[in-house]
Amino acid sequence: MSNTVEMSQLGKTSLYETEYNPSILFPIPRREKQEELGLDPDNLPYVGCDVWYAYEISWLNARGKPLAMVARFELPCDSPCLIESKSFKLYLNSFNQSRFDSVDVARETMIKDLSTAAGAPVKVELMTVAEMEAFGFSKAPGQCVDELDIAIDTYMYQPDFLLKGEGHAEEAIHSNLLKSNCPVTGQPDWGTIVVEYRGEAIDHESFLRYICSFREHQEFHEQCAERVFTDIQQRFQMDELTVYAQYVRRGGLDINPWRSTHHKETNRLRLVRQ
Repeated sequence: MSNTVEMSQLGKTSLYETEYNPSILFPIPRREKQEELGLDPDNLPYVGCDVWYAYEISWLNARGKPLAMVARFELPCDSPCLIESKSFKLYLNSFNQSRFDSVDVARETMIKDLSTAAGAPVKVELMTVAEMEAFGFSKAPGQCVDELDIAIDTYMYQPDFLLKGEGHAEEAIHSNLLKSNCPVTGQPDWGTIVVEYRGEAIDHESFLRYICSFREHQEFHEQCAERVFTDIQQRFQMDELTVYAQYVRRGGLDINPWRSTHHKETNRLRLVRQ
């Protein structure tokens, strides 16, 4: 029987294990949500991945001294499963009192466990705090639509808010007003949504209304990004389309899914709220 979100640890009291335990990881099949969006899971119209950053990474070296690290994970968007975020956090916490002979051994352990859970190869990069500090922050690309002076009165998902503008355009637009909610706990997930495209113009006011309509919508981060991509692709003739969401961290993790018709490599955009 496939895992469902109701079977996960979300919204439940959980024991925080501090000894390495890969069985904590809870994969959730992507297929059901992809089919709900009218997608063929075996022939997806996009490439991409889910980029996770984890800020609460620690274990003991061979002499028992703790290490403090930051991790970057890439889960391919065509993997059979995503990994439920609370189980991801609990899994990483299980490293806290475990000894690993080297950073490479810890990284290879994570690669093995996460790839098994996702059903596809997962990339893992471990950084020192100094290396992460050098990484720094960026600005979201393109024009921010948040300052448009419009009235908003709908906070439940409305894809038909998306309207065409005049002619064609090649541009990037973004909004910092993305808010969706966890489908189990109802906790808010805050983020910035970026759309880069070449094709029929997107009316900016309609795009802002559309993004605000996610405010009471309940769905995982990855699924929201796929929903935005699919809604735009179904309503516009696009030569190129990339959608990515940079979510604010919760529980020591932030999730940054991106979906694209053409980009083969993820960027390393990091925003100040993250």
